[in-house]
Amino acid sequence: MEIKTNGGIASPKGFMAAGIEAAVKYQNRKDMAIIYSEKPCVAAGTFTSNVVKAAPVKWDMKVVEESPFAQAVIVNTGIANAGTGREGMDCCEKTAEKAGELLGIPKESVLIGSTGVIGAQLPMDRILAGVEKLVAAREHSDTAGTDASKAIMTTDTVNKELAVTLDIGGVTVMIGAMSKGSGMIHPNMCTMLGYVTTDAVIGKEALTSIIKEDVVDTYNMISVDGDTSTNDTLLILANGMAGNPEILPGTPEYEAFKEAVHFINETQAKRLAGDGEGAKALVECHVINAASKEDARTLAKSVICSSLTKAAVFGHDANWGRILCALGYSGAEFDPEDMAIYYAAFGKKILIYENGMDAGYSEEEATEILSQPEVQIIADMHMGTYDATAWGCDLTYDYVKINADYRS
Repeated sequence: MEIKTNGGIASPKGFMAAGIEAAVKYQNRKDMAIIYSEKPCVAAGTFTSNVVKAAPVKWDMKVVEESPFAQAVIVNTGIANAGTGREGMDCCEKTAEKAGELLGIPKESVLIGSTGVIGAQLPMDRILAGVEKLVAAREHSDTAGTDASKAIMTTDTVNKELAVTLDIGGVTVMIGAMSKGSGMIHPNMCTMLGYVTTDAVIGKEALTSIIKEDVVDTYNMISVDGDTSTNDTLLILANGMAGNPEILPGTPEYEAFKEAVHFINETQAKRLAGDGEGAKALVECHVINAASKEDARTLAKSVICSSLTKAAVFGHDANWGRILCALGYSGAEFDPEDMAIYYAAFGKKILIYENGMDAGYSEEEATEILSQPEVQIIADMHMGTYDATAWGCDLTYDYVKINADYRS
């Protein structure tokens, strides 16, 4: 597997993209994107577990579950089209109809994505005009993929895109991705908005199994603020244009493709966590030697979700009591008198808690570690052989500032 430099969502064969300014909510910036495949695609996805689901989530779930294929995605930022009732669903249908008409494909093959303020109705005149501009601007290029990845940003400080190549049966297969998310990130079966494209030949059942299994240890293991969005969506489209032998479960090719998808998803998930609203540091909690895989995941996620731990990292304060507390209320059973906690960064690791008490660490060393842009917390549970990793960010003053006037 090789990482494609500057590659993104439009890297695989047959995929085109664009990002344009439609003034949906923002001015003087790109705020609508398209992903389009020359050939019909097998589609799979995972979506928010929030009972309150945005209109585009409901639309996409229906397309993924019922349509014979998907071929395009239209995304807008600034307005989430959530809490918008029947009108919100009508907006999805009108957008899909317009894209389908211009692209010559069924509206049922057009997926819709929205992100931004909840409760506002979409300005459909701008959305439909934006669709026209997107269809005209789409192209197969790295630049087009980058434009699309920038067009789906809200409070993100950087765009997030990636592409990899791998060999499947002697044929080069490519996987591309773009995602966005900075706040209201506490996914369950999803991310904020994530899109993956591939030119691989693979069936819907196999693709669905891979994506649903993989989110458990990637996107579902990140948290910025503990809020599960109404719009969380992760979609993967495969158009088969690489011409490789079909990827079948139980084969080495399946495992290789699965590993590549995992790399894509984990990398993008970490980027989302590290770009949390106002964040200064990516925080990773690695739980080792837990009694079960589920316990390991639960413990790691509990630490990452702890506001007190996040604030301590921001303050470069080696307050291990907050970590221990978060482990303790996670719901997983362990013996606090027989475990250890470490801080690590830039290749350096220090023991801070062991066997029920302070380990006598250097405050200066701990502060140095906690001052780094990527900080790792390691919890050795001394219970078994299972491990898991979760990712989040520190909690800064800017997080409150950004979210106090988000609708302004």
